[in-house]
Amino acid sequence: AFVGYCVQSNFVFPWSLTLDGMQHPSTALSPPEQWDALPFASKIQIILFVGFLEWFSELYENGEPHYTKGGKPGAFPELKGNVPHPVPFNLYDPFGFSKNRSEEAKKRGLVAEINNGRLAMLGIFGFLCEQTIPGSVPVLTGIVKPYAGEVMAPFSADFTL
Repeated sequence: AFVGYCVQSNFVFPWSLTLDGMQHPSTALSPPEQWDALPFASKIQIILFVGFLEWFSELYENGEPHYTKGGKPGAFPELKGNVPHPVPFNLYDPFGFSKNRSEEAKKRGLVAEINNGRLAMLGIFGFLCEQTIPGSVPVLTGIVKPYAGEVMAPFSADFTL
């Protein structure tokens, strides 16, 4: 989320977002405003894809115990050969760079990845706090654009109660 926030604040894909030619939301908008500007179908696709990844990682039987039952945290089952359509890469180590690493190096990498994830969560929430409460993160004042929407209600622009 943190890297995505930084990238979409400064870059927009040059191709159309939808088949009818709709362009991606402009970088003139903040990332939460860009989310609000997405069509409902795009939001559903994103949420369903992330939901699939969560379902696959939590429920897929790969012979290893779940991480809450003594399994290895951060281990994601291989997609190649385990989903009903061709998948060119696995999510973890798609190019095979880590297959020859020692167990000690893999443990160090896992700790680094967990710490990077924690730092990324702090970063994204820092951005969101500064956007919704200007001045709450002094280091980001003037860097991120204010946002008047509701960041914790991702479909608030699509539904009315």
